[in-house]
Amino acid sequence: MAEQQVQPKKAKMLKALEKSLGVVTTACKMAKVGRTTYYEWLDKDPEFKKSVDDFNNIALDFAESKLYELIQEGNVTATIFYLKTKGKKRGYIERQEIAHEGVLESKVIEWVPSKE
Repeated sequence: MAEQQVQPKKAKMLKALEKSLGVVTTACKMAKVGRTTYYEWLDKDPEFKKSVDDFNNIALDFAESKLYELIQEGNVTATIFYLKTKGKKRGYIERQEIAHEGVLESKVIEWVPSKE
């Protein structure tokens, strides 16, 4: 397909990505573009990829702003989520620490099938 025919399709796809907040399957259906075609464009067209990456950052900013709104409203779940993801350096992380004292012993067990 000639590049001049592809460019309007790419523009339509970018608009669909914006409307679907970056959900590729939904955007492909809206733009009537196959997922394989979308990923080929993403792989082979640096300008298209940059536009997609820029949009994905905008969508992430939007989601973060909604998270901040929930935190400001006193939503405990949103606050915990934020601390677990952004507060790791300050110790807001769930992890298990397993302490072991003593000697670890390992044995190799050979399995021999029966001779039936």
